[in-house]
Amino acid sequence: IKGYTEKQWGRTCDSLPSFIIERLPVRFTFDNNYFNDLYQGIPIGGYTAIIEKMLKGVDVITGTTYKSYIETKGDFGGVIIYTGAIDEYYNYKYGRLDYRSLRFETEVLDCKDYQGNAVVNYTDISIPYTRIIEHKHFEFGDQEKTVITKEYPQGIIEGCQKYYPINDNKNTELYKKYKKLASLEKNIYFCGRLGSYGYYDMDKTILNALDLSKKF
Repeated sequence: IKGYTEKQWGRTCDSLPSFIIERLPVRFTFDNNYFNDLYQGIPIGGYTAIIEKMLKGVDVITGTTYKSYIETKGDFGGVIIYTGAIDEYYNYKYGRLDYRSLRFETEVLDCKDYQGNAVVNYTDISIPYTRIIEHKHFEFGDQEKTVITKEYPQGIIEGCQKYYPINDNKNTELYKKYKKLASLEKNIYFCGRLGSYGYYDMDKTILNALDLSKKF
């Protein structure tokens, strides 16, 4: 646990908030599930199919940012649900919030089965990646070849995606300043890992979206 945690977060365990370790379940049984939920799984067809249905009939613009769109097209004039980084929205007025990112290496292998599981974690700190994903096992594929992806933790570099907020004391206090600014907004809601600077599993992400929808 210690080696994996320090590899994932890029810092020593004693500099991290305790809730990070509290997320890990400890069991004295042979149940190897990560969650304790009665029902576990992913949607048939993956999350892409859900997103495509949600966006059916909706105008979608890619290859731009919220701010560059506003600068060229003007204000939306309605309710905005903002899922980008809250510190970036406010032009880093109080400073930058810290995040961890990931680098992915994907390979197509000439075998039917590489690891027998969708996800295998590599906890030893001497191994540079944290886990290997074998995609076919998510939907019990029987293709002749298999696709694997290795995940390498890394710090934030220019152009990379922000995945994991670092909710230590320094960043928590900084986020509170941005949250106070956000509370003064009239028609904008900051959501998701980046907008609310929190770590969410997918079930909590969907629950937050459903709760927000009730406000409209």
